Amino acid sequence: MNLKLRKIKTKDMIRFKNIWPIGFFFLISACGSDDNPASEDPVVPPSTETYTAPTYKDDYSSIASWENRSNWNLANVHDPTVAKCGDYYYMYSTDASYGNAHDGHGHFLYRRSKDLVNWEFKGMAMSETPAWVKDTLNNMRQREGLPVIASPSYGCWAPVVRKVGSKYRMYYSIVVDNYIKTGAKNTAANFDNSWTEHAFIGLMETDDLASNVWLDKGMVVCSSTDRGNNWYRSSLTDWSGYFKWNAIDPSFIATPNNEQWLIYGSWHSGIVAVKLDPNTGKPYQLNSLADYGTCIATRTTGSRWQGSEAPEIIYNESTGYYYLFLAYDELSVAYNTRVCRSKSITGPFVGIDGKDITQGGECWPMLTHPYKFSNHSGWVGISHCCIFQNPDTKEWYYGSQGRLPANTNGNAYSNAIMMGQIRSVEWTEDGWPVVMPERYAAVPQSTISESDLIGNWEHITLSYQYQTQQASKSIVLSANKTVSGAITGNWSYDASKKILTIGTYKVKVQRGLDWEATPRTTTIIYSGLTDKGISLWGKKVK
Repeated sequence: MNLKLRKIKTKDMIRFKNIWPIGFFFLISACGSDDNPASEDPVVPPSTETYTAPTYKDDYSSIASWENRSNWNLANVHDPTVAKCGDYYYMYSTDASYGNAHDGHGHFLYRRSKDLVNWEFKGMAMSETPAWVKDTLNNMRQREGLPVIASPSYGCWAPVVRKVGSKYRMYYSIVVDNYIKTGAKNTAANFDNSWTEHAFIGLMETDDLASNVWLDKGMVVCSSTDRGNNWYRSSLTDWSGYFKWNAIDPSFIATPNNEQWLIYGSWHSGIVAVKLDPNTGKPYQLNSLADYGTCIATRTTGSRWQGSEAPEIIYNESTGYYYLFLAYDELSVAYNTRVCRSKSITGPFVGIDGKDITQGGECWPMLTHPYKFSNHSGWVGISHCCIFQNPDTKEWYYGSQGRLPANTNGNAYSNAIMMGQIRSVEWTEDGWPVVMPERYAAVPQSTISESDLIGNWEHITLSYQYQTQQASKSIVLSANKTVSGAITGNWSYDASKKILTIGTYKVKVQRGLDWEATPRTTTIIYSGLTDKGISLWGKKVK
């Protein structure tokens, strides 16, 4: 079965090019939460001599069931968000799991880790969909003279967690997947020539992530339209979009001058920023379309159907820029991560080539893309990222899911395997982030000398190709400072900056883990950008 997906998170579409087999669709339902006991032993950073590589499998299908959740580590992660509380990092994610393992146990899977490598699954952050969603939805419908929906079909997506003052906030997405006209569930058989209903972004707060005790604060924003009650849709292939702004995929930021902003949006017309009242965490008012936010990024100006979503916003005090990370394209294979930046939270956001992303420019650099090193199936569907810092070391990290390609290990449904992936982020000399090619594994960062770099490497140029994995090619760094193979010329190394120059390209080097080797072993990895914003990835293999 071909398992290519359309956008499964955005509203008003046939979500899949083909139907997932029963038991593999991401079902959403409400039940109790779960919590597992954990060891409180402190983590001691390893030395080079004592380092042990993680051994968990990338193909976790054999332990995907709910009964095996204590062994999941980073299995069943989709659209993650990470926040630090006490000694632990906490990761929360979308309601999605291989074989619907989470179904019936609540919403928003969460886990914790002290080292970003070994993660303990803790259960679900929300026990049931808040009552305000149904109440608000049906109040809106009654005002429009529409029938009440007795049992709405919900989708729970893409939370973001941030510490704000002494509290932690979770902004979360609830999609209502019923047609506006009749209230029937969104299926092709039920199509009634209307779009599907509102999506909502809600807010919960807690004093302590370890407690998993959240106080729900209700609606923050909902999908908004400039078309009044004209919700007619001509066919299932009509993508003109009733809602202008899609209330999904929230990201939150507090600016250096203490303003608070919610950034959100998925496909439809683009990404918007709305200013929040810091006392409530909600917009000051929602009386007109303008109150729902200002557009800060759009892939195609004027389009109601564009392949971009999942905004993540950070501020880097070292560069003085806000960085807006975006997911491009469909999520099963082609998903890739772009980034743009601005000195202002409301833009204009500009790419590395100077194009104005706020006005519809194609966004570069591209930081992730489907790829494949030797001796492994490789990864696809790598995006919808979170970007977070170690509060002590100020090191930056990129988190996302990665999917295995279809038919990996003979499994026709392997593209539904979603492994959480953390990668280290470095910064170029001109202030752009680059994402390391290998997943973070807490490899000790001993000094890298020039002689360490001599040898055989696998290199990947992450050129953009829709639904295509970019495969590695060989290069050799010779002792005489020449480069041969896929790149030719000379090489040099600035040890003080950890910058390796290969031909005309500059890349940042780190010690990392060769995840594709058997057994896994430490190596040296690099990441950099071309002047056009194409990422360059590499790892030493001999």
